[in-house]
Amino acid sequence: MHLHLAYPAVLAVLLFCVGLYGVLARRNAILVLMSVELMLNAVNLNLVAFDVWLRDSLHAGQALTLFTIAIAAAEIGIGLAIVLAVYRNRGSSAVDDLRDTAESPDEPDDPDDDDGATATAPSATAAQKAEATP
Repeated sequence: MHLHLAYPAVLAVLLFCVGLYGVLARRNAILVLMSVELMLNAVNLNLVAFDVWLRDSLHAGQALTLFTIAIAAAEIGIGLAIVLAVYRNRGSSAVDDLRDTAESPDEPDDPDDDDGATATAPSATAAQKAEATP
């Protein structure tokens, strides 16, 4: 029996599109990681389907699938650790809130300034945190 390549290819395209939609549309970091996993599984399905269809004697597609699964497991472990650290610090795992965690580069001192003090003001989020702490 010969495998029809269209069936797993169409399924892989559907899985990849659902994963891509999840990455682009979701705000929760956990759902984004799950969507990336869907995309990796679509790639794995293609690798195995083409390996069977081409009747590769080395089974390179299946070997690459095993490497992809190992990389995906490491990615989920590191990704979940980062998401948990962000959740502990910020109280939310929304991807949009991660924009606020980036620090702005320090401005150099103005050489024409007489007192030598920098004119940088604390950010609004730092001021809100200072007011919120007892």
